[in-house]
Amino acid sequence: MTGTGIYPEIAFAVPGDIMMRSGGTYYDRRVIEALRALGHPVRHVALPAGWPAPDAACKGATLAQLHDLPDMMPVIIDGLTFGAMATRDAARLNRPVIVMLHHPLGLETGLTADRAAELIAREAANLRHANHVIVPSSHVATLLQDRFKVSRTRITVAPPGFDRTEQAPPLPRMVPPLILSVGLICTRKGHDVLLRALGQIADMDWQSVIVGMAQDPAYLQQLEGIRRDLKLQDRVLLAGELSSAALSQYYRSAHIFALATRYEGYGMVLGEAQLHGLPSVSCATGAVTETMRGAGLLVAPDSHDDFAQALRKLLSDSALYDALSRKSQLAGASLPGWQDTAHIFRQVIARCVTH
Repeated sequence: MTGTGIYPEIAFAVPGDIMMRSGGTYYDRRVIEALRALGHPVRHVALPAGWPAPDAACKGATLAQLHDLPDMMPVIIDGLTFGAMATRDAARLNRPVIVMLHHPLGLETGLTADRAAELIAREAANLRHANHVIVPSSHVATLLQDRFKVSRTRITVAPPGFDRTEQAPPLPRMVPPLILSVGLICTRKGHDVLLRALGQIADMDWQSVIVGMAQDPAYLQQLEGIRRDLKLQDRVLLAGELSSAALSQYYRSAHIFALATRYEGYGMVLGEAQLHGLPSVSCATGAVTETMRGAGLLVAPDSHDDFAQALRKLLSDSALYDALSRKSQLAGASLPGWQDTAHIFRQVIARCVTH
């Protein structure tokens, strides 16, 4: 096993393009960068993009890549791959295995009941063959203990880091007030709920931008249809995927952050909103309450009526807005950096190598 100094070289296996701007892939990439900055050698293994629904070629190529690693080199495998592997393959990796599990695959919105049950059962079986599991939130840790029967001693929480020191100063708030939403264009992110909520406050003065890569083209078409039916074409921009600089401009000039999500294992964009002092409106589901830390208003998922009422409150009640903005600023100031996250990973790696 190769390495430098006291740190053994490790592999970090991530499916698809590591530059893709999804929360999980971004997290993996930043951890790799931060570990390297700490002097820990990391070999990035670019797995095929077909996970978690691989074809035979994707499965074969993935196993070949993992088995080609040097003998006993520790490997961190993203949960999109490890949770969906055949259990017999997960059991035969013959090396220290750490799973980076952002959230359980079977809890993705839009799955049939049979597919969700299949994924949950497989992931529970596969996790028995992992030396350790790293998760982004206490919510996911508790979920793995209670539903997947993973021992708490094999779970470590490593919240994502944030680039607080690199934040540009705020820009003047846009007029009319900008309601910003950021998230993959997929059912779980609940942009349809947000659009219907915006339709209910059309009597107020605001504009909105929804930023995110179209993971599900059919869902994007649905959103475009809702926007058209509610006559919001001139007020709501479906901006697609943006560069970091362009997205930063929106964060710095927005008034409210809105994420009508149906489930989050963490919700990194809520932390980004806190870095910019933005009050958020989101849903009490998954790890959102943990991530929000009181810096906004929470409503039940899938309730566009309640979401609209919360947006109306923030747009009309300046005292409430200012109080939640201050809470958001305080929450943002206490967020960890990526080196903090990497230190947690390094501790887990050391445990797995020495045991």
